[in-house]
Amino acid sequence: MAGAVAVISEVLLERLAGREVDVDNGTALYHGLLFAMLLPATAPWWLVTAGAFCTIALGRTVFGGFGANPFCPPLVGWAVCAVSWERFLDLDLVLAHWPTPDPLAQLKFLGVQAVDGLPLADLFLGNQLGPLGASQGAAVLAGGLLLLLSGRLRPHIPLAFLAGVAAMAALFQFLDPQTQAGPLFHLCTGAVLLGAFFLAPDAGSSPSGHWPMILYGLLAGALVPVIRKFGVHTDGTAYAILLANLLAPLLDRIRPKPFGGR
Repeated sequence: MAGAVAVISEVLLERLAGREVDVDNGTALYHGLLFAMLLPATAPWWLVTAGAFCTIALGRTVFGGFGANPFCPPLVGWAVCAVSWERFLDLDLVLAHWPTPDPLAQLKFLGVQAVDGLPLADLFLGNQLGPLGASQGAAVLAGGLLLLLSGRLRPHIPLAFLAGVAAMAALFQFLDPQTQAGPLFHLCTGAVLLGAFFLAPDAGSSPSGHWPMILYGLLAGALVPVIRKFGVHTDGTAYAILLANLLAPLLDRIRPKPFGGR
């Protein structure tokens, strides 16, 4: 549904803007599907519709269309929904009756002892509460690896993002091992894998140079455990990437010194 709404919105908005309609490239459908992956399975149809429309209208069209967007469009749509209808995205409210645990909420409110017994394999295979993309870690990783192997995705941002998450989580655990979970826990929970392979590398909102991509990925990844630890939200992946998007143009100004130059 989100994909269909995104495609229809793209056609209507591009025509209203007097620009050439090009939905054959599949990016509108792709962004609509990514937006859906950020929602819990209980999200009402009208929220899916409104969010998918905002993904295209506020995430792409107002900036000139695909490739001109300074922020990752699915995250823009998600942010609108999170601000406007937060209770429909709050897993503790909409999925409170489910027996499957929300590991990030347990870590934040009950401490590291509450998640020590959770098998990492179960978390990786989706035995956790979360949005659609967060509860399908193995499938998301398989899709990301397929993109890497096919050459459609460069490895700089995904690997740097995962390294940033792991490094910051390891630092927090080293400083306070009694209350902080380890890197593998943070890598296997929330939308980290979805963010690493599909959201952070968004073509329009991420840098294009080698070192800028690495720095961007490290920054976005490092912010995830920071937001999880100090923020009010249990999963900081979306906000971390949006904050890193702000610095992408600045990072892209980093250029290697020409050979023989001073």
